[in-house]
Amino acid sequence: RHAFEYYRHGTLSLYAALDVKTGKVHAKTAAHHTSEEFVDFLEQVVARCQAQPEIHIILDNLSAHKTKKVAAFLEEHPQVKLHFTPTYSSWLNQVEIWFARVEREVISRGVFTSVKDLARKLMRYIQAYTKTARPFKWKYSDVTKRVKPC
Repeated sequence: RHAFEYYRHGTLSLYAALDVKTGKVHAKTAAHHTSEEFVDFLEQVVARCQAQPEIHIILDNLSAHKTKKVAAFLEEHPQVKLHFTPTYSSWLNQVEIWFARVEREVISRGVFTSVKDLARKLMRYIQAYTKTARPFKWKYSDVTKRVKPC
């Protein structure tokens, strides 16, 4: 919910790659979530991970992730492997934990005078976060909620 004086200045797409071993995040903002922007982001990720023999990326099923441009990129970069989460299973992707943190610590608390201001504050937060990043302890510990074996 927003106060009556709330004014929406526009929208912004945030691309993020979480290194699950270190907790560090590489991110990019863009005006739109298109396959061109996505491929540009993938190129940035590949450039940062050149020493890696394989790069595994876990994604949601957004149509921009499944275009001919993305397929062409994957042909040129066989070390990149895309893995799509099942529909309604965002909790399987650890970067979603990080997105929830960004929502709590930046977006819901912030006052943004423009889309450019939002992008600047997001990137400033991400740079500060990455300096002290740690991997998420991702586990399911509530044994009372587990499905009983047959």
